[in-house]
Amino acid sequence: MRIHHLNCGSLRTIPPLGAERLIGAASGQLATVCHCLLIETDSDGLVLVDTGLGTADRRDPEGTLGADWVAYAQPARDLAESALRQIIRLGYAPRDVRHIVLTHLHRDHTGGLPDFPHARVHVHPAEYRAVTDPTDSHHQHSRDRFMPVHRAHGPLLRPAVTDEGAQWFGFPGVARPQGLACELLLVPLPGHSAGHAGVAVRDDAERWLLHAGDAYMYHGEIEQTPPLSHPAFAPIQDGAQTDIQARLATHDRLHALRHDHGDQVTIFSAHDPWELARFTTLTGA
Repeated sequence: MRIHHLNCGSLRTIPPLGAERLIGAASGQLATVCHCLLIETDSDGLVLVDTGLGTADRRDPEGTLGADWVAYAQPARDLAESALRQIIRLGYAPRDVRHIVLTHLHRDHTGGLPDFPHARVHVHPAEYRAVTDPTDSHHQHSRDRFMPVHRAHGPLLRPAVTDEGAQWFGFPGVARPQGLACELLLVPLPGHSAGHAGVAVRDDAERWLLHAGDAYMYHGEIEQTPPLSHPAFAPIQDGAQTDIQARLATHDRLHALRHDHGDQVTIFSAHDPWELARFTTLTGA
């Protein structure tokens, strides 16, 4: 199994807060990223974790993503950054992506779904319920953020299956995507969306990688004591969250996970450019 770290959407630039701990990346302002994973497997074909922005989002960002969001996020229109184009450059065909696993169903994570209409799309059961069940208390909130253009093709959305009593490093409610043989889990990280989850996968060194999605957005939130937030991300976190207390509790748990199990688990989020630089500089991806 080989894991690629991809930026599938450059967004507005943000300044560093002091001396950033990064490897080989330039100092000064960096573009916010949409950090996705592409996993090459023997049994499951290609597995994409989050999709970033798709090709349609770059051709007509206001039409697919919404004018207000575009004005704030300032997404780059470079088609080469799309997951579709990056996968083709690696020598694969779009149909080789058989599975997409999403941390949640917000626009900067689902934009690539129309580029892979044949793929099964896996989410945590709480996220699936919120977007499909009109009686769910977060249904309207969830539908408003799952953009119509990203779901117009009828994505093959599937709820992962929760293992009764299963835990991952003490995190309860862990779910397994159906039909995947590789060791990949959806780990509830609540607060940002109704069923927000991290995606945990083992790498070739038998360590766990945890893609924490938008559970936090700046590495200082889980690496520093006291936590250091980035002011550029505050409006996004405050505007999107479903439960501030759950979100802050998730921060505390991720901070503890990194402190207690940093030799076994590497944690990263979806939008921090300094975190992505650590992986891409090391791997040359």
